[in-house]
Formats: sequence, structure tokens, C-alpha cells
Amino acid sequence: MENIENAPFLREMVDTASNLYRLGWDERNGGNISYLLSEAEVADYLDVNHVLRRIPMDFDGSALAGKYFLVTGSGKYFKNVAKAPAENLGLIRIAAAGDGVEILWGYSDGGVPTSELPSHLMSHIARLSVNPKNRVVMHCHATHLLAMTFTHDLDERAFTRTLWQMCTECLVVFPDGVGVVPWLIPGTNEIGMATSDKMKETRLVVWPHHGIYGAGETMDETFGLIETAEKAAQVYTIVCAQGPIRQTISDRQLAELGESFGVEPKAGYLDLVRED
Repeated sequence: MENIENAPFLREMVDTASNLYRLGWDERNGGNISYLLSEAEVADYLDVNHVLRRIPMDFDGSALAGKYFLVTGSGKYFKNVAKAPAENLGLIRIAAAGDGVEILWGYSDGGVPTSELPSHLMSHIARLSVNPKNRVVMHCHATHLLAMTFTHDLDERAFTRTLWQMCTECLVVFPDGVGVVPWLIPGTNEIGMATSDKMKETRLVVWPHHGIYGAGETMDETFGLIETAEKAAQVYTIVCAQGPIRQTISDRQLAELGESFGVEPKAGYLDLVRED
């Protein structure tokens, strides 16, 4: 079999983790990624019948039973992923009963998947229910988005509108808006359920004073989704520092933008009647 460290899906994970660390969005062990893979992809590199370890899980993952995921490890530093993939990443399969995971590769120092695994799996379930092509869930501490949660209204509509107004591309990239959950303890099923509820309607979910979750069909799409929202948050930060806003993209212009690119802004988020 081929060396799994040369697998395209593993190189994608390594490159993305390295970029997240480079940008300062995943300091220390402050982030996690899960990548849904097909058995055909995995079987080129591993004997899928050879289970290294089994780990119980306090979450009913039966909806994903038999599914394969490449997942970052608990307590692992993103800066180390590139130089030691087998130690910092793992390839797992959700057990048939949905009550645990089977490690097929990785976590070579005895490690385990991220403590946020239940949140990831819940979000995968939610996204797959609306988009069967969804494969990636990504969590990071994008700096300016995190900062916005201290100074901006946390109402989802208001938060989304501000981001849309900061960069022309934002409405095109995330017309479904940004979800916001209350502050909750990370690593719990409670925050996982709150996040997955939002994921049924949007691919971006903000965790106030913590970070953001993103989901998408590919690693690039998901990274780019967060990257675009973060750029808008950075522009917002600079605008606030410069002084009062004198002009911005109007709701009518946002509607025209959506029509031009064939995307539908989230219902009720544009005040078109007031502009008329």
C-alpha cells in the first residue's frame, strides 16, 4: 500500500493546519479539523479491517456509523502537524453502534481525537442533512471575528449585515449568513448541539469570546469561508479605529450583488422596503 502521509487528503489537512497556525488562528492546541473520507479513499492507504484502538464516545454517533474521518488530535499543536502528522492526526471510523471510534491510523503517541469531536460529528450530521456533499468541519480562533464578539451586537442578523457590508465578496461567499450561539463550555455536548442546530441553516457559526466553526464540501472552501469572514471582521476593526462610517454598501446594492452572482441573501436580512 502507498504511504498514507502522501495521500492527497492528508496533505490537505497538513497544509491547512499549517496555514491556520501561520495566521495565528490556532495558537497552541487551539483548534480542530475533521475531514469526512470515503472508504475507497482510505483503502488505498490502510487495511480498513485493522483497528489499532477503540475509544468510547459520550455521544450517539450512530447516524455516522461506519464513516471515516481524518481528525486533529486532542491537545495537539497545529505548528507540529507538518513535521509529525502521525502523532498529531488520526484516521478514525465511527463504530457500528455509534458509541465510540476505531482508530485506524495516527495518534501514534497514544493520543485521542480532539475533545471537540462530538461537536464536529453533530455538525457533520446537520450539514449532511442539508448538503450530502459536505465533508469538512473546521474550528479556529480567527482573531478579528473573536474580537468582534466583545464589541458588536451578537444578534445574528446584525452581525451578518456588518460583515456583508465590509467586503463586497462576503454576501456572495456566505449568503446564508453567520450563526451565533451563546457562550458555552467547549468540549461539551451542549455546545455541540447548539452549533449543529445553527449548522442546519448556515455554514458559519460564531462561538462568542472563543472562535468560529465553519463547514464545507472541501478543505479549501471551508478555509476560504472562514478566511473571508475574518477579512471582513478585520476591515470592520480598522473602520472602527478610523472613525465614523461615512458610506457603506447599501441593502439595495447587496440585493443586486446577489442577483448578479445567483445567490439568495438570507431571508429578512436586507431592508429593501425601507430603501424604497
